[in-house]
This record gives sequence, structure tokens and C-alpha cells, in this order.
Amino acid sequence: MAKNAVITGITGQDGSYLAELLLEKGYQVHGLIRRSSSFNTDRIDHIYEEPHDPDRRLTLHHADLSDGVALVNLLRDIQPDEIYNLGAQSHVRVSFDAPLYTADITGTGPLRLLEAVRASGVATRIYQASSSEMFGSAPPPQNEQTRFHPRSPYGCAKVFGYWTTVNYREAYGMYAVNGVLFNHESPRRGETFVTRKITRAVARIKAGLQEKLYLGNLDAVRDWGYAPEYVDAMWRMLQQDEPDDYVVATGEAHTVREFCEAAFSAVGLDWREYVAYDARYERPAEVDALIGDPSKAEQVLGWKPTVMFDELARIMTEADISALDDELNGRTVRVDR
Repeated sequence: MAKNAVITGITGQDGSYLAELLLEKGYQVHGLIRRSSSFNTDRIDHIYEEPHDPDRRLTLHHADLSDGVALVNLLRDIQPDEIYNLGAQSHVRVSFDAPLYTADITGTGPLRLLEAVRASGVATRIYQASSSEMFGSAPPPQNEQTRFHPRSPYGCAKVFGYWTTVNYREAYGMYAVNGVLFNHESPRRGETFVTRKITRAVARIKAGLQEKLYLGNLDAVRDWGYAPEYVDAMWRMLQQDEPDDYVVATGEAHTVREFCEAAFSAVGLDWREYVAYDARYERPAEVDALIGDPSKAEQVLGWKPTVMFDELARIMTEADISALDDELNGRTVRVDR
């Protein structure tokens, strides 16, 4: 019998790749989406079957991490075998401008979901999307034993969600795990995140549609991996005999400056001629270096990254060039890359 899985945040980068993975494995997938007056399902339109098809395996439900009652009722109806909580206000810089909203959705949202599982009595396994931003100013490399020192409202909210997950695991015997994922990117990354901002700018500058790219801290060091591989790690965590928490990363360190160089070099351009500094993109409290140690995930889960930094930058740059070409020539822009 096919397993049932619930994905919050299914319309995001990770949610869309995870939905593809689970459908390939034969799951019935239920995605939670927020009500909006405009369509925001571009990333999953290519896998969303006709709603009235009796054989459909992807179903979308209107629900929100701010509404605990709706979560209880939905889980009671679906009876999921697995829950992947990827929903969040996930932009670190925005969290400084909207700290209370970030705390409510990114921090208290996981608590509402865990409490909904407890209240509904559903026997399920729960994945909580934790973040490398929880480590903040803790010295790298960071692993499962590294002390958290978040430097943003987003990081603080994720720490709350992390410890709430641990608490419900210990207090109620729930199968609940934290995946502490370091930065992971793809052509489906949101356009306001720095990597995608860079690769979109490269495509537009190459086409003569943009002159400059304005960025903040070019010296920030990050550990960048490929999102489709990271959702596989999520799935692996829920297949273990016992629940535990895992860091998922490449172990490689690169600056924002290096990402600019790699992306512009992919089209034969010198990034220094096009990139300019803008203080508006600086955070009030900066995180200097996030570099993960994925040894535990490699040993226990059998997971290891294969797409590394240079290939990741090339994949994203080529995808944005192709998407812009489609747009300029009146073709439908694909987001299923």
C-alpha cells in the first residue's frame, strides 16, 4: 500500500523537489498551500495532475502553519505516514524587517504542527527543516554538537523549532527529526536569495538588459549544495529505525565573491566589471562563516553530495540564461529544471 506524506511549503524550492522524489517512490503526496489571490504553484505545476483525476497522487490543501485547528483536522483526515515541515518565512534579511511574523510562522509553526500530531493521535514520522543559520557566529566547521548562536530573528525562530522538535520526541515518544541543512540552491531558488539574484543578473547582463548587480557582504562564507540532493537526505532521515538529528552539507567553504566569479565566468564575463556594493543589503548582525560537517549523515544515512560548488553555479547560470531566452522569445518559461 502506498505511503501518505504531507509537505508544508510544497510550493517552495525544497517542497517541489521533495514532492517529485516522493511521487517517484510511489507515495501519495499531500501539499499544504496558503490561500492567495494569485497563483503561486509554478514550481509544482508540472507534477500536479488534473484535480478531478481519481488516480491523482498529488493533492493540494489550503492550510497554514498559523492555524492549529486546521492542522489537526487535516492530519486526522489524511492520516499521513510521514510529515515534512518545510513551511517558513525563510528569508534571513526579511526576518529583521518582520521579526514577529517570522517568529510566529518559522518558530511557533513547528510547535503547532507537532501539537496537531499529538492532538489528532496520528501515528506518523515528522521531519523539521532546521537551518545552518541556527549556528550563527559559532566557529566552523559546525556539526550536530556545535552550540547554537543565531544572529537573526530567522535563526532564533529556527532554534525554537529545533528544540521543540527534540522536546516532543523526548516527551511524547514521537518519531521527530531535525535536518540541519546548510545553504542549498537550484534553478528553483527564490529570486531574492543571493545565489539566484547573481545568476539572474548574469543572464540579464549577458543579454544587455541590466548594467549592474548590487550586493551586500561579498566576504560572507557559505557551504553551498544542490537542493535536489538535500531533499533525498530528508527522506533518508525518516527511514531510519530511530529518530535523530543530522547536519546536511558539502563541507566546502566559498565566499559570495567566489560565487559571483563562478557565475560570471560561466558566460565569459569578469564579475568585477558588473558587481557593486550596496549597504542596504547588509544585515544588522552578520554571519561570517557557515561550513557544515556532514560526517554523521554520510555514515548513518549513506548520504553524500555529488554536485559541488562550480557545477552548482554553472547549472543555475545556464538555467537562468535559458529561462530568459524563453521569456524574450515568447515561450513558456519552465520551472521544472
